[in-house]
Amino acid sequence: MRVFRKRVSDAWWSALGAFGLPRVRWLGLPRLTRRAVKTVVWLAIGLVLVALFGVWKTSAILIAVIVALLVIPAWSRLGRVGRWIVPLAVIAIFVAYPYYVGDMPQVPIFGPFPQISTLVVMMIFTMMALGLNFVVGYAGLLDLGYVAFYAIGAYVAGWFASSQFAGQHVDVGAVGLFQGYTGIHLSLWLVLPIAGLITAFGGVLIGLPTLRLRGDYLAIVTLGFGEIMPQVARNGDNLGGFNLTNGTGGITPIDGPGFGNWADKHLHLPANYLNASNFDSLYLWTAIVLVLFTIFCSMRLRDSRLGRAWIAIREDETAAAAMGIPLMRTKTWAYATGAFFGGVAGAYYASYKSGAFPDDFFFNISVFILCMVILGGMGSIPGVIFGACFLSYLDREGLANVGAWVETHAHRTIDVPKYEFGIFGVILVLTMLFRPEGLIPSQRRAAELHEGVHDEPLYDHEIAGA
Repeated sequence: MRVFRKRVSDAWWSALGAFGLPRVRWLGLPRLTRRAVKTVVWLAIGLVLVALFGVWKTSAILIAVIVALLVIPAWSRLGRVGRWIVPLAVIAIFVAYPYYVGDMPQVPIFGPFPQISTLVVMMIFTMMALGLNFVVGYAGLLDLGYVAFYAIGAYVAGWFASSQFAGQHVDVGAVGLFQGYTGIHLSLWLVLPIAGLITAFGGVLIGLPTLRLRGDYLAIVTLGFGEIMPQVARNGDNLGGFNLTNGTGGITPIDGPGFGNWADKHLHLPANYLNASNFDSLYLWTAIVLVLFTIFCSMRLRDSRLGRAWIAIREDETAAAAMGIPLMRTKTWAYATGAFFGGVAGAYYASYKSGAFPDDFFFNISVFILCMVILGGMGSIPGVIFGACFLSYLDREGLANVGAWVETHAHRTIDVPKYEFGIFGVILVLTMLFRPEGLIPSQRRAAELHEGVHDEPLYDHEIAGA
């Protein structure tokens, strides 16, 4: 594969050399100039493709200008302030998305930009992928049962924000309740941390007996837990006469978030998301806050003493143990941390769908989230965000748009979503062949895969010195 990539690179530079831009001359240009040229060329190609094969709107030019302003200047030269310009601009673009989505052009193949409801799901899966990144990306533990934490979080929302336990009559800050309600109804702002703590505790219980294993054995055991959870959800309507999960019917409806009538009247905050006209926008903005909180925790933990211990275990578990790192405790912290964010995401998603159903928690969800981490780049926060957004968009809307585009331009009807997992498989195979470290890898991970350790065997060293 390296030979193939080298041949492609040589052919590319030969072609540019024919136009008077050999590699030596290109590398002699200032770095800012090279970045500006590459950005302008790619944006020009994108605008031409939109004009020829998409639906053109003048907003496409504005999009190109904004991308150029964010990518070309060396904002980092402004010091601490400069490092925040691009992240804050990206956050502002996502927050304002509901106001301009209707004016966006349609790109070739993928068609229109995502709907607001799709973007909400993309943010939720981003949060789950970042949670799994603690386990897979930082600690290097292969977890095939992450869907169990997602399911636990969803059912915690069902237990504490619905009429599931009709014999109880509890109301703590809940919104939208009718007179004569039954069940336990806590404010969703309380349910989310409760779901995270319960799933973190569940992660510790699952991790203690399993994290002594390594590699394939650990993957098989976590796969077993991931398979157990859907069966518990499906058959949990009669556990010794107690209805825990309501069986195949699931738990529905689940209360929505909100700030109550007083906050609505005095602070102009939405009283109840479910009754608001901008329902999807409110859920999107809240999901963005949750994702930002997850990113903040990921960055702080990655650079902490615990995060460095996780990375040491990922690189060489035996060496980490020899240096005094407590393996079981450190691995358990990774498992519990990932479970916490998976539980919060599951509870929030259950509230958005207004239900927790056993059919939502099968093994393919665990594989789907794992693919997001691998595609973007294990251990890379920007990479995981990109992988989660891209694959969740394809799953919810993108593949259907591809099918519609093919039908329009090729005059052939192809049910593209029918081949969803085959397409995801092809994407992963191509990623492993051409970009094994992920599309947006961390520098450490890329160095591990491309440079390696390059140890010299002692025998060869003795012969060379003889």
